[in-house]
Amino acid sequence: MIDLQDLRDRPDAYQEAADRKRMKINVAHVLGMDARRREWITQVEEMRKEKNTQSKKIPTLKGGEKAAVLATMKELSAELKAKEEELAAIEKDFERHLLDLPAIPHPSVPVGTDESENVEAYRKGEVPTFAFPIKDHVELGESLGILDIPRGVKVAGARSYFLKGDGALLHQAVLRFTIDSLVRKGWTLFAPPMMARYECFRGTGFFPGPDESNIYALGGQESAASPIEPENLYLIGTSEVTVASFHMDEVLHLGDLPTRSAGFSQCFRREAGTYGKDTRGLYRIHQFEKVEQVVLCEANPEKAMQMFEAIRTNAEEILQALNLPYRVLTMCTGDLGKGKVFQQDIETWMPSREQYGETHSCSYLGDFQARRLNIRYEDVDGSKKFVHTLNNTAIASPRILIPILELNQQKDGSVVIPQPLRAYMGGKEVMEPRY
Repeated sequence: MIDLQDLRDRPDAYQEAADRKRMKINVAHVLGMDARRREWITQVEEMRKEKNTQSKKIPTLKGGEKAAVLATMKELSAELKAKEEELAAIEKDFERHLLDLPAIPHPSVPVGTDESENVEAYRKGEVPTFAFPIKDHVELGESLGILDIPRGVKVAGARSYFLKGDGALLHQAVLRFTIDSLVRKGWTLFAPPMMARYECFRGTGFFPGPDESNIYALGGQESAASPIEPENLYLIGTSEVTVASFHMDEVLHLGDLPTRSAGFSQCFRREAGTYGKDTRGLYRIHQFEKVEQVVLCEANPEKAMQMFEAIRTNAEEILQALNLPYRVLTMCTGDLGKGKVFQQDIETWMPSREQYGETHSCSYLGDFQARRLNIRYEDVDGSKKFVHTLNNTAIASPRILIPILELNQQKDGSVVIPQPLRAYMGGKEVMEPRY
């Protein structure tokens, strides 16, 4: 949701934002709907005022005069009801169009048409070379006895997997290491619901729009013995949805900002539209676990961008501690989501792909989500303002296991466990192949 008054004041800025984000939006049409809506609101208010005026007269009237006014009131009430129903339809249609409008990108966002024009900001870490033929993470996982994809597919269908033994421990180790790192820095750990209402997905900007195709909807399972109404619940693809909605419809104190939340959850994605893409291994899967940083801060873009640097740095420090080489990309306008003001992705080197693969995403959304979720704070002057929101993937596993396994493989097929993770695996230093 965007600031309606700002839309009226700067329609060209929003049309440019939509065009650069490759969104088919006609701002002039939306403003035309707004003008029509306001006209109807004026008409309805005038009719309500007239109805109230006539109602006050009735007790003072008698006979034919009273009957005439009552007849007029009856006609007015019927007309008003029809007008109110029409206005409700107009309001609903207008809100739907308003929800489609994008946030205006930060001035520093590079202009581009698609992901091919994202800009590399910098690289960290040395990309290693191997003196032996390398295995990909699937071959390593199978030989180590820690990954079983065929049985995952047998049980749950395509893009499913089993992690077992040291694989399951390594998965938990990287998540726990990330959680402990953030908690030491003062972040509040959340174990949020993994289901959320439609309003939460709408509030965080996932609904309505193309993201809906990637969300699993939960319907009630009806039976003769136990009829259940269909549920308005969906499985989250990120704890951003539930953690950002924690303060929905609340007014916070300025002293409580910025909030620093670390949401740890299972995540689910349908991966609609990716048929035949990244089908091997753990890169693109339906179920994973993630630690997501979510920030609510005051409505100050400069301070928000400082928080952006902080949360991205938190993620980078995890990668640095694990000795994983990576690069940071700044998303161009054509690859920037509807609600995003500024976004950078982190891509980690994956030897089997011979390229960097996306492992983290960091976003600043201004007041886009806060307006939809109705999260405000009381400023020093007593005024109520919408907070600004940010989020970042601190870690997502098992995708991060791809570079961990592949970059730490040895000639004999063993994999050295990164030093920071050993304490979470009983002190184990190396995973040995089973065959």
